[in-house]
Amino acid sequence: MAQMTIGIVGTGRMGTAIGKRLIETGHAVVAWNRTAASTADLEAAGATVAASPAALTAACDAIITSLTDHAALEAVFGGGDGLLSGGAEGKLFIEMSTILPDEQQSLAAEVRGAGAGYVECPVGGTVAPALKGQLLGMAGGSAAEFERARPILEALCKRVDLLGEVGAGSAMKLAVNLPLALYWAVLGEAIALLPEGNGFDGNTIAGILADSSGGPNVLKNRLAVVATTIDGADQPGTFDINGLAKDLRLALTWARRHGKAMPMTQAAEAVYADAIAAGLGGFDGASIARRVRAGREA
Repeated sequence: MAQMTIGIVGTGRMGTAIGKRLIETGHAVVAWNRTAASTADLEAAGATVAASPAALTAACDAIITSLTDHAALEAVFGGGDGLLSGGAEGKLFIEMSTILPDEQQSLAAEVRGAGAGYVECPVGGTVAPALKGQLLGMAGGSAAEFERARPILEALCKRVDLLGEVGAGSAMKLAVNLPLALYWAVLGEAIALLPEGNGFDGNTIAGILADSSGGPNVLKNRLAVVATTIDGADQPGTFDINGLAKDLRLALTWARRHGKAMPMTQAAEAVYADAIAAGLGGFDGASIARRVRAGREA
């Protein structure tokens, strides 16, 4: 793959990991974050830090955005020094945030109106797979724009699919995240069936479940975290309860717009609200299971 200069807008855990992976594969990376201190880790790995979003666009061939929500994206794309304020024509924007499909479509219209290309590609996976190029990419855009983005996405993803026009990738991402969010709640109900003691420690419970048909990849990959949490010590999350709750809300919003009933998701949303109110928002999803097991769900 030809070496490129790639911008990373949003240097949280995922944006930083994506930037490090691109540096490792030989690309030059330029970073920008609203809180400048958050770029330090990526700068130490070899990235250049841009003075503004506009300066980042001017310096790059392609720009990846990975931000919290649509409002943050609108703020960074617009304005006098935003990504589209000048020099965007001919550039390629790859949008990786988890937002609603119609919000992706709105951003695509803005970017294409400035003469640039746009591909959405929210990803499945957390920091560890991002660093290894093992993410799951769910893309939406035109075939021509996807081909432009493919070399970058293939450096980041073990699998990337073009699912349709812009909006299709975001719909798939909401579908991918929903079972995980519900799993943590039902795991709590499952382990509530087990008596305390008698060999039912966290390591045994998590280990047996991981080896059973009731063990998804997240349980296998984060076995030690889940076991420790079951035993009562909440662990920081790479995809934490705040993030899971946000994606539950997005799924419910999208479902309501299309007249789809989602009773299990609505029930799970209340469980997540209870956990966040109890101060667990920054912890791993397994803390939902621990709280449900203890009978403190809403």
